[in-house]
Amino acid sequence: MKKKKIPLRKCVACNENKPKKELIRVVKNNEDVVDVDLTGKMNGRGAYICASKECLERAMKNKSLARALEIEISDKIYDKLNNIIDSNKQL
Repeated sequence: MKKKKIPLRKCVACNENKPKKELIRVVKNNEDVVDVDLTGKMNGRGAYICASKECLERAMKNKSLARALEIEISDKIYDKLNNIIDSNKQL
């Protein structure tokens, strides 16, 4: 029986390859609207970030998320990511 391959994605902040399910996807669609994609199915260019405060802070400081998506990231998106990370910690 063939083992199912786990899709890996690279975090834009720490550059580590991790299973897709462990990362949070941020998407820029055709209208240049940036949003957090928790389903992993939204259309558009995606960038992944670890669900950790350290990676979020590093991405904000280095603007690595903005570079990956080739667009300015608003504070609203960073706040949304922060809230998602906080709610994941409580699980």
